[in-house]
This record gives sequence, structure tokens and C-alpha cells, in this order.
Amino acid sequence: MDVSNKHELQNGHVIFTKSHLVRAQHPRYPSGRCAVEHLSNEIADEVGQAADTLILVSGNLTVTASTNPSPLPSIQLHNSTSVFLAPCKSSHAASYSITALALDQSPPISGHLNVAAFLSTGEFLVLSIDHAHPSATTNKLTHLPSRRDDRSLVTHAAYHQSLLVSLSENFTLSIYDLSSGSVRHSQTLSTFSSYTPTSIVLSSTTRELYKLVLAYSVPVYPSHWSVGATELLIGAPHSPETLSSNTSARINPKAPGRVVSTRTVRAFQVAEGWIDQGKLRLMREQWSRRVLRVADIQTDGRYVVLASGDSSPFTTGSSIPFTNAPSLHSPTNIQLYRLSLPMVSPSVAAPRPKLNFVRNLEGQNGPVSSIALADGRCVSYGVNGSIFVWDLDQGTGAEVAAPRSPPTPESYSTAVFDRRSVTFDERRIITASGTGSVVVRRFDI
Repeated sequence: MDVSNKHELQNGHVIFTKSHLVRAQHPRYPSGRCAVEHLSNEIADEVGQAADTLILVSGNLTVTASTNPSPLPSIQLHNSTSVFLAPCKSSHAASYSITALALDQSPPISGHLNVAAFLSTGEFLVLSIDHAHPSATTNKLTHLPSRRDDRSLVTHAAYHQSLLVSLSENFTLSIYDLSSGSVRHSQTLSTFSSYTPTSIVLSSTTRELYKLVLAYSVPVYPSHWSVGATELLIGAPHSPETLSSNTSARINPKAPGRVVSTRTVRAFQVAEGWIDQGKLRLMREQWSRRVLRVADIQTDGRYVVLASGDSSPFTTGSSIPFTNAPSLHSPTNIQLYRLSLPMVSPSVAAPRPKLNFVRNLEGQNGPVSSIALADGRCVSYGVNGSIFVWDLDQGTGAEVAAPRSPPTPESYSTAVFDRRSVTFDERRIITASGTGSVVVRRFDI
């Protein structure tokens, strides 16, 4: 490994080079080395068109899928030695695509993972994947909405044991009960106050309740954007009528899997009436954090991260107008917020949910294409190919991959439309470009 031009950040625990992240004296990365691998992508090579690449990780298994239409879209299952294809069949279209994936977050049973795949036809499938033998993947469930209104394109999904939640492009939230071994549609909700990009995370708080947290863009008059979050408490399928003593909500035992409580909070709150100097100062601070465009928003239930896509002039001698193009070298604006959701209580003195600004995540240059967030860590993937990782609890960050060579106007035009995605786990950071190239950076060698 090339260790030239290494640099030490803050407390000496995070060291980076031009192309590798090294964590010295860190229990997660004891060897301090990084290996870069390129996953084979036969589907992308065949299609040859730019598209999003969906990525999931579980143990040594990586699940990818292209959003390009195909006569038979397939999920690719990558392990340490081979790649296997799991077809997602539909009987309602000759050509269709996979639009979203969701991994069951509950502990796997007998080494089998459940993955929900949503199709552009409105259908979704639940695949059972044998972690040790991915080639033995089977189709566990299939569901086609009965109403055409429920067949809008699903863009996000969350899955936990017996509950599956999907979010469509028109901001329709659908809840499905899978507890009986079949699919039962429990509830559909809509909103006119949330905007893309968005992020959802589903967790089980008690045996009676699930908690769904959504983070999304919020408009700021007249032409800017901020961030907001909504918590929905959903009754667990077949839960008892009365919840724990800490909540006053009740579930209809005949309709499990329904929302029993919802709360919303925004980072930008306009004070009403006449305000003092303290509130005025807070309003001005909030106003300074508004952005013209949001590139991505992610949440893990504790933190919310907003990546700005604001524009600045592109300094070049070309006659091509780039005044509205984000610079590939100017510092990017990534905002970190702390989401506080106190326990639901009927008391008027109960604390309210809060979305408090913590800090800007600084260091990465150029606009961000996508970010990933989990367990207090954040990884951002830039349009210029750079990758940054932050420890949100400690406030430290490091560069994993440096930006590419200085761009020309022609290469910039390509980069803007090159869709990118990123995810990570304890050992790997996995990125995908719009051409279907999937790169794995491993730190467990």
C-alpha cells in the first residue's frame, strides 16, 4: 500500500492517504490496510445505459440491482468467490425494472435473509436468500396491488420481521403485514408537505410497537430548502389492544399494522409574533443554513444529515455557460442534525421532539451525489469521485478516495448525470457509479 502523503487528523486515530483510509489502533480496522475490489456486473454491461444501482450488504454478501428496464430484471448476489443471479419475475409486463430493495433488519432465521424487491409494475417480491448458498435463493412472497392508484413507483422501502413499509415517488406510504406468511395491505397514508430526497428507517421499539422515522426536504419561502423529520409509531401485527403503560395510544386488534401516533419536527421553525433578540439570533442562524438544492438526505433515527447541492460558478475559459453548475472543487455543504424523539406521553409537560443543528461536516470538496448513514457514522460520495467518512459521535472525518483529476467542462457534464450510490458496513464501503461499476473498499485485511 502506498503510504506517501499521509496525513493525521485530530486525535491521531484517523489517518488517510490519497486513496486509502487507515485507522491506526482501531479495533474495527486493526491491520490498518485497505483493499479495493471491483465487482463484476454482467447486467450493467449488457444494458450499457446509465441508471441507479441499488446496494445492500449483509455479512460477506453484497446484493446489487440495476434500475434499468429489462425483460427479466435480476438481483445480483456477490459473495467472496462468486456472483449469483436471482430473477424477479413479473407476469404483468414485458419489460420492467427493479425500483427499490429492502433488507429484513431482524436477525436471520437459520442463516436465511429476506429481501424485498419492488418492481416498476407495482408488484413486490420477498426473496429468501441462503447466506451460505446464495444460488438456492427462492421466491417467498409475491404481491400485486389490487388498485391502480397503489401502483406508483416505489423509491424507498424498510423491512423488519413481519412489517414492510414502502414509500412511492408521489409520497404515498404503504404498510404491509407479513406475519401470516402472506401479504396483507394494512394502511396507506399520503402527505403534501414532504419532498425528495428522503430517507426512511424502521425499527422495533417494543413487542407492541414499530417506529418508522422519515427525513425529507422541507421548502423555505421563497425558493430555498431545509430538512424535516416525522416519526410514525406503528402497531406490531397481532399486538395486544393496549400498549405499554408509557403510551396512551390503542390499537384496533382487528387491524394490526396501523399507525397509532405521529409527530413531525423541522429544522427551520418560524417564530410567531414579536420576538426578542435571542429568538432573532436563532432565526438568523436557521436562515443562514437554508440551501438552494438538496442533493441527499439520510437518517439513522438518531442523526439526520443533509447534503447540499447548491451551485457556484464553474471557472473555465470555455464559452459553455456553467453559471448554474456546482463546482467540483469548492467546499461542499453537509449539515449534521441531532434528532431527539422523547417517549410519547399524554402529559402537556412532556418534552417535544427536536431537530437540532450540530455542526457542518467539513473536508470534502465538490458537490455530493449520495450519502449513507448508520450507527453514528456517515459516508459521502462526491460527483468528482471523492469519498469521505465521518464519526458523528466524535466529530472526526477522513478522506477515503481523493477526487479525480481536474475536470473539463465536457467531463463535468458527464459527472453531473453520472448517478452514484454508496453504502457501508463494519468492514466495507461500497460505491456504484451510473455506469454500473461497483467498487468495494475492504478494511478487514
